[in-house]
Amino acid sequence: MVKPLFSSDWSYAKPLLLLSTVRITASSPTWVEGDDVPTVMIPTDYAFSAYPPLQVADLSLDMIEPEVAADPLNSPHPIPWNWVMATYAEFGQSSYPEPRYYRSPALVSPDGEYAAYSRIQMYTDQSLYGSRVTSVMFLENLRTGDLQTITATSPLAGNPFNDNEEAYQPGAISILIPVSWSEGGDRLLARQFEGLFSTSEASDYGVVWDRIHNRTSTVSPTRIQYTNAVLLGWSTLYPQQVLFRAGTLGEDHWPLWAVNQDNETTLASEDRPIVYGQTQAPVWTGPQAQW
Repeated sequence: MVKPLFSSDWSYAKPLLLLSTVRITASSPTWVEGDDVPTVMIPTDYAFSAYPPLQVADLSLDMIEPEVAADPLNSPHPIPWNWVMATYAEFGQSSYPEPRYYRSPALVSPDGEYAAYSRIQMYTDQSLYGSRVTSVMFLENLRTGDLQTITATSPLAGNPFNDNEEAYQPGAISILIPVSWSEGGDRLLARQFEGLFSTSEASDYGVVWDRIHNRTSTVSPTRIQYTNAVLLGWSTLYPQQVLFRAGTLGEDHWPLWAVNQDNETTLASEDRPIVYGQTQAPVWTGPQAQW
């Protein structure tokens, strides 16, 4: 049994996206008033398990705090975009800016054995397109205290074992955050958001960690034409697959796509996304002055 997060139908308004001072509006409610900046309306939907032990924290729009609700792709799993823009506004003109940090809430596995959380860092420049955002996602074994990092293999992802110059180019945004555990807790799904400041270049990748084999894979829609993809969650019909909403800016209809571990992509019009896990917000969640 799945329950949709939003009571309204899927939105098909034409999106307008610019990664500068973009503000996001959803069908209801709208928090930003009096801004002349571009807005984006991108289709979203979301579902969660009806069973309390596996239920993710309720993230309906009327319960999300305004400072964390904005997202460049209007994702149901938002990155701290308002923090990014506020950080640039406060420190962008500094002569010797130091990196600023943000820590995400933790997503605990259904069996309580693991917690996943991210540290996001921003390097500001006097120009927004010269600034840069990177991240590291941690996976902690709550029983032993062992800690490991999860990394993507997408174009702008920073990887300590692979010197990816594109990840360090000015204007690059690369944010990896946990989204959902599998129902049995044997897999973790994370959202890898990538884009470039002051452009419409922005899209999601799915990062899947296999707990049994300790193996990570990066997935995204392939062999279809699109400019932007939004990761939604696991497939309800095929739990091994990941659901995306993908389309082209300016088009009305953004289809739903299911992607397997080999990046094989199929249309999934009758499917719905679902997520599992419990969110926790330790005292260190949110903006950080330093490491």
